[in-house]
Amino acid sequence: MGRLQDDWRYLLLWLFVLGSLGWVLSLEPLAQSLAYHDFADQRRFLGLSHGLNVLSSLPFLLVGSAGLLTARRGRVGAASAAWRALFAGIALVGAGSAYYHWQPNDDSLLWDRLPMTIGFMGLFIALLGEYLRPRLVRLLLPSALLLGLASVLYWHWFDDLRFYFWVQFVPLLSIPILMMLFDSGYSHRWLLLVALAWYGLAEVAEVYDLVIFQATHEVISGHTLKHLLAGGGCYSLLWMLQVRKPVRVPAVAR
Repeated sequence: MGRLQDDWRYLLLWLFVLGSLGWVLSLEPLAQSLAYHDFADQRRFLGLSHGLNVLSSLPFLLVGSAGLLTARRGRVGAASAAWRALFAGIALVGAGSAYYHWQPNDDSLLWDRLPMTIGFMGLFIALLGEYLRPRLVRLLLPSALLLGLASVLYWHWFDDLRFYFWVQFVPLLSIPILMMLFDSGYSHRWLLLVALAWYGLAEVAEVYDLVIFQATHEVISGHTLKHLLAGGGCYSLLWMLQVRKPVRVPAVAR
């Protein structure tokens, strides 16, 4: 009976992962809008073009570097390789995002999105390792990272964002699914939902870039706010790893 329950949970998870990929690829190709680079806040700040969008990318570099230091100290558990990939990706996003916003165009956007996929795939495999089996990290991490990078190159070469959007959102949407179906064996799991909420707010801020800029009397734009909110989500993951403790998991929960 226990084995049947496990098989059902695994089947449901993989149906979500593979089914969502099939659904995304069944859609019409999604081209990058040229208006994407037309951010509300065009001001120079401290001599930098689009200064606040550039400088608001720095929290990613700080959180990513702190996460790598935490991982180096051996505080991230059996999925350490995947957590290191996550924080390396976050740190690189700080550099890639700053470069992109300094000169926003499709070519510079490539260097913003490539490290983002490292972070997303690192998070996804870390969660699979902790909620399912630690050995999945060694088995899946290299191919998952390559898959993420390939999604950005596919967009860059063929102007089709479908694959990239799947790489971005499936790791995030899998968080509540994994939490409902499995147990990771660690405390402070609620911080995963906090991180997810921060990222959701960041996506809303991005959509309302100009509206927020006008509503704040041009103090801060939605895209700048997006960076700060997403940085808060990344910090929630770091905080979780720093404060969590192993907890005893009943055998039936695994």
